[in-house]
Amino acid sequence: MDKTKIIVVEDNIVYCEFVCNLLAREGFRTVQAFHLSTAKKYLQQAADGDIVVSDLRLPDGNGIDLLRWMRKEGRMQPFVIMTDYAEVHTAVESMKLGSLDYIPKQLVEDKLVPLLRNILKERHTGRSRMPLFSRDGSAFQAIMKRIRLVAPTDMSVLIFGENGTGKEHIAHLLHDKSKRAGKPFVAVDCGSLTKELAPSAFFGHVRGAFTGADSAKKGYFHEAEGGTLFLDEVGNLAPETQQMLLRAIQERRYRPVGDRTDRSFNVRIITATNEDLEKAVHEKRFRQDLLYRLHDFEITVPPLRDCQEDIMPLAEFFREIANQELECDVIGFDGEARKTLLTHAWPGNVRELRQKIMGAVLQAQTGLVTKEHLELAVTRATSPVSFALRSDAEDKERVLRALKQANGNRKVAAELLGIGRTTLYNKLEEYGLKYKFQQP
Repeated sequence: MDKTKIIVVEDNIVYCEFVCNLLAREGFRTVQAFHLSTAKKYLQQAADGDIVVSDLRLPDGNGIDLLRWMRKEGRMQPFVIMTDYAEVHTAVESMKLGSLDYIPKQLVEDKLVPLLRNILKERHTGRSRMPLFSRDGSAFQAIMKRIRLVAPTDMSVLIFGENGTGKEHIAHLLHDKSKRAGKPFVAVDCGSLTKELAPSAFFGHVRGAFTGADSAKKGYFHEAEGGTLFLDEVGNLAPETQQMLLRAIQERRYRPVGDRTDRSFNVRIITATNEDLEKAVHEKRFRQDLLYRLHDFEITVPPLRDCQEDIMPLAEFFREIANQELECDVIGFDGEARKTLLTHAWPGNVRELRQKIMGAVLQAQTGLVTKEHLELAVTRATSPVSFALRSDAEDKERVLRALKQANGNRKVAAELLGIGRTTLYNKLEEYGLKYKFQQP
């Protein structure tokens, strides 16, 4: 069994022990909570992959209260209600709030374990698509806060970011933390859709709809039913496709090519782009009314050069992946390699970082990755490096972060900041940091 914990919330101590023993026999790790208040304390420390199994009636509230609190707080752990009270309206309410199932207590022994195994199976299948890494840098923590806010809603989200920053990764996180997590996530590369292919691709077609349509085809909207439709690089859509998409979103209906009847859909739409869509609207390349429909909420993914503290953790993460995939035994990076990684501008962002690490591990095979293995030129001070000073309000924080990343080495910190050592010394004195970091 994996590291998933099952938080069992049940005020009847005997029954709580029964459920936990049942789960323990099947290899699950469990935590007991006899009150709603205790459950909340556990959930504040819970991992995203943990699962809640809660009684409906509790001494200080009920399971619905707990579920409502969780979703309000952006905690999207799977939730299962169990109760003696077979009330239909309660089941409906819990499902609307995002409960995965509703089990009468008399059926818990038969149904609970299979349900939990199914949750874990679906999670494993979903996550096998690509390795995920939790980034702890301040920029990404701000993004995670926005994700937790908007994920439980059905608002459309527009994700901005340069190529390679991980916009699809953000879209997956939004889906995984939403009420639609158990439903399909369908990603569409808008750049590959011509105006001729788009109607069938989005809405499907019936047999005989056009020459070559020998069988019916389901479109992206049908495939994503109940889940999330992710439109990557939405700015590449042809004007005709934009009009077609706008009408479908406005009416929440579409008609497959060649069909005579419309079909309704229940899909959340998340989009991403690497261009300024407001500029595209001004230049008449993108419809303003469609932009309004897609832009309920915005998330901007910063380039890797603005997330300096994430570079080495990501590099180590990709090194481990490369070791597994390439059957190598590289244990880390030498000093020059680390400096090269930290001073490169990363125009290709996280995607470029992963590619370079994979190549470096393949060349090194064992031991440490060197600067030569990376095949990267050191970024000069004139390049747009990650810690480049921007304003007085940001300077102090960036200086501190650069020094921390450089382990107090002022020479390396100055290179990270893209400034001379004299300028850095002046900044340290200005901010009262002259003696905080002693030169190693």
